[in-house]
Amino acid sequence: MKAAVFKLVLWAMAMLAGLAVLTQTRFVADMSFFLPSSPTAEQRLLVDQMKDGSVSRLLMVAIEGGSDDQRAQASRDLRQALTASDLYASVQNGELDGLSAERDFLLRFRYHLSPRVAPGRFEVAGLRDAVANAIDLVSSPMGQLFKPYVLRDPTAELVEVLTGMQAGGEPPTRHGVWSSPDGERALLLAQTRAGGADTDGQAQAIAAVQDAFARLQARPALSGLRLVLSGPGMFAVQARATVRDAIERISLISGIGIGLLLLVICRSLRMLALGMLPVVSGAIVAAAVVALAYGSIHGITLGFGAALIGEGVDYAIYYFVQAGRVGVQGWRERFWPTIRLGVLTSAAGFSVLMLAGFPGLAQLGLYAVTGVVVAAVVTRHVLPVLAGERLQVPPPGPLARTTQGWLSQAAVLRWPLVVAALVALGYLAFQGPRLWSTNLSALSTVSAEEAQVDARLRADIGAPDARYLVLLSGADREAVLQAAEQTGQRLDALVAQGLIGGYDSPARFLPSERTQAARLAALPPREVQPQALAQALLDAPLSATRLGGFLDDVQAARQAGPLTRADLDGTAMAMAVDALMNRTLDGRWNAVLPLRPPHGAAEAEVPVERLAQALAGTGAVLVDLKGEFEGIYASYLDQAMGLSLGGVLAVIALLAFTLRSLRRLARVVTPLLLAVALVAATMHATGTPLHLMHLVGLLLIVAIGSNYALFFDQVQEEGGLTPDLWLSMSVAVLTTVIGFGALAVSHVPVLRAMGVTVAPGVLLTLLLSAAFMPPPRGGQTA
Repeated sequence: MKAAVFKLVLWAMAMLAGLAVLTQTRFVADMSFFLPSSPTAEQRLLVDQMKDGSVSRLLMVAIEGGSDDQRAQASRDLRQALTASDLYASVQNGELDGLSAERDFLLRFRYHLSPRVAPGRFEVAGLRDAVANAIDLVSSPMGQLFKPYVLRDPTAELVEVLTGMQAGGEPPTRHGVWSSPDGERALLLAQTRAGGADTDGQAQAIAAVQDAFARLQARPALSGLRLVLSGPGMFAVQARATVRDAIERISLISGIGIGLLLLVICRSLRMLALGMLPVVSGAIVAAAVVALAYGSIHGITLGFGAALIGEGVDYAIYYFVQAGRVGVQGWRERFWPTIRLGVLTSAAGFSVLMLAGFPGLAQLGLYAVTGVVVAAVVTRHVLPVLAGERLQVPPPGPLARTTQGWLSQAAVLRWPLVVAALVALGYLAFQGPRLWSTNLSALSTVSAEEAQVDARLRADIGAPDARYLVLLSGADREAVLQAAEQTGQRLDALVAQGLIGGYDSPARFLPSERTQAARLAALPPREVQPQALAQALLDAPLSATRLGGFLDDVQAARQAGPLTRADLDGTAMAMAVDALMNRTLDGRWNAVLPLRPPHGAAEAEVPVERLAQALAGTGAVLVDLKGEFEGIYASYLDQAMGLSLGGVLAVIALLAFTLRSLRRLARVVTPLLLAVALVAATMHATGTPLHLMHLVGLLLIVAIGSNYALFFDQVQEEGGLTPDLWLSMSVAVLTTVIGFGALAVSHVPVLRAMGVTVAPGVLLTLLLSAAFMPPPRGGQTA
């Protein structure tokens, strides 16, 4: 009695501790599932860009429908509303006052920032041309913006700075705002303050756009407009919602399906509740252990955990049906050793995933091992205490007896299945490396339609490409900024040739001290400037006597020191610089220059070879993010293949050590390996590209299917399959199929891949195990 109470107290304490951990746990659904846990220096830079870089913060906005005037008005009003929000660092739509919040700062440091400031700019000829251009600018549509500053800035350096910060290569304008080349969409490009990895912050920023646009649509004059959004943050928010919905749907389908099955078999709500106890216990402890180990739990892990409901329930089913016939002690002596071995083989198969080099597989492995072991322990020690002696499971009905009769004929399928398996093995060998896909898009929740929208908006707006980056490295910030300027000159030539649409660079917002010193040295001394200015304005409508503020500003700039990163604090430019530059742990500095594709061009049309040639000798490295991450993924796949093979060998070694019979070992292992071959070959031959998660699913077939193969081995050694044992086995297989079948209908590719692999795999394991079972001894039904 004391031992039973101790077990219940220990179990209750574990459940309370697990729930306490989960209340403080952060659940995520971002790309961290696929990112390396111990990245190299280069990979860390790429990961940082994915999580917090400037490209990860961009949101592309399009306004469709209505007339040109309506779209332009909506664009202006939407930009104004978002600029007033503290969720966005900048919002651009082609209006030159897009950086109006920074205007005073830019006016003060215009000579530090303007690329036009150079020797000759402030001599007589240079001043004459610059002032003439400024006067023309006052008469242009943007003149109202510049007119208040013309007396302080007659050379229009502020306009040069503002124009340069638009990053060049902007889309065409209609009615003063950006428009798509076909004129059907007004365009905006916004940069969130929240990093790309801050999904909550991205969701708030996106909701702010949608709410602001909804208010615009409420106006009768703008009611016919439509909003289109895209960008990395949008995809992250949608992915989280998709994963969350999938988890809820999987849990609902698995719970209802398995619950109804248990209710039909046990015909008791009490037994139903007790049957779910091991899997609920396993889920709570497994989730808590993952949270403690990794600091958060990924939604993919929870979805996978929902599928494990089926295997966790297996142990309770075995206990109810078998202990109800032979008693608790008889169950422990006769059946628990087989169940325990099945648990160990499952754990051996799952445990190799914990050695994976990225958190996704490692989390799955840790969750699976913990959940399975805890479910088995609860079944062994807690369930008998709570269930007591009242295990009144109805005897097998006509359906169970009929299916058992069918199963007894499975031996006729032995050779057809062997032939099919040999064909499958030949097919797999012929395919070789072509069998596995390294295309990351197969794991993405982004639909083809959403990808097309993103490509179209990116081509229209010329947004920095989410794929191509130029990487720079240097001993300090100054060295990197100088390298960015040198590289920018090469890229400017490509922009002029139309080979790329533009690029972002930290040097636009924070020029190197060398460049700033050269610009400030080009400013004339106060004592000589008035004479040159008077000569330049002889026939101009602008009097030199009214430009005292201009002379003061030039003199102040000459005496000022260089613009520093600290000076940018409080401006949107600070975020831009920080998003494009970072300091490594060893003290070096890196910078990224995201590239913009040519306007109207698809991502694939970025001229990679020409870019590489243009950057030769600069020390800059052109990086194809898609290619880099597919390379990382390919290394994951190679590693996972090795781990999977190790897992299979671990299962075989454990079985060999326990069974101590080559005949019995072959009888258990052969169905598992043939099921793996048949599932893999069938999926690939029917057009399903196999990827990493299919490989994990194949490993799960071995880990989970070994439980059923072991029971067939046990009944063969004992003389045949009794109706009670077949009832427990068949229900256990069905619960597993229901659990992983729920994954198969998921909209999340990672979960769906495991579902479509494991669900048919365990059924094949059952059929193959029956087919390879020799005729029973003693005349019992086999």
